[in-house]
Amino acid sequence: MSAISGGVFRCTAGLQQKYGRTRCFDTPISELGIVGTAIGMAAYGLKPCVEVQFADYVYPAYDQIVSEAARIRYRSNGQFTCPIVIRMPSGGGIFGGQTHSQSPEALFTHVCGLKVVVPSNPRDAKGLLIAAIDDPDPVIFFEPKRLYNGPFDGHHERPVTPWSRHPLGEVDAGHFTVPLGKAEVRRKGDSVTVLAYGTMVYVAEAAAEETGIDAEIIDLRTLLPLDLDCIVESVRKTGRCVVVHEATLTSGFGAELAALVQEHCFYHLEAPVGRVTGWDTPYPHAQEWDYFPGPARVGEALVRAMEA
Repeated sequence: MSAISGGVFRCTAGLQQKYGRTRCFDTPISELGIVGTAIGMAAYGLKPCVEVQFADYVYPAYDQIVSEAARIRYRSNGQFTCPIVIRMPSGGGIFGGQTHSQSPEALFTHVCGLKVVVPSNPRDAKGLLIAAIDDPDPVIFFEPKRLYNGPFDGHHERPVTPWSRHPLGEVDAGHFTVPLGKAEVRRKGDSVTVLAYGTMVYVAEAAAEETGIDAEIIDLRTLLPLDLDCIVESVRKTGRCVVVHEATLTSGFGAELAALVQEHCFYHLEAPVGRVTGWDTPYPHAQEWDYFPGPARVGEALVRAMEA
């Protein structure tokens, strides 16, 4: 999709008409070339914001991101920085199959020198994106594509409430930022802490409502840097923790979260830290809703945590 149309999901519609072809333009479909060029622009002093049309296609650019963008400040002893933002639609729930549904955030949280952001609503998306553009270092900015048209709670059989009828869909027209590294408590509770980000925030809210469990739901918003203080404060209060994400289980970011909770909250835990995730398989087109961590699976994990 072209810069004129605004990309696959129309996120940048109107930018080229407003700012011109020298500031908003198309490139050949070569992720390696797109990101490599943007890194050179950033080192030169510009602030490129590039879009990889699906997170599933970022892999050809992975070496440029890891070996160049993330290391420039260190390798140059601070003489150069790389103020680049790489936007990527991620996650499933749209019947995109194995090549349009992946959530590869853990591949980037493992890399020192990067920041990783996953907003869950339009207001945060704008504020976090401006903060990412202002940041002097590279930011990987995941946009859960199932949330583009509204807060999806995992009930695919129901109509989705559009953002125009949701409080978090109201976005200030002016300039504002949401600071990187600050989580938000979306639902207060005293019985169990749920750590989630992106689409899973709304799935967790639905699970808490349907089970009647007094869950405190934390929207991490930024995975790197991570708001560990917010997590520790909540888990020490509730004594229980369930981590939810759409990516595969093994070596997913939930494993890091579980380890941090165990390390910092061990003597406060009343139950093992639970994880609800995608399965360790490619994202299946025909079994979309068996793979997607829906409110039923999250609810079962909440019940297990309370009964342990």
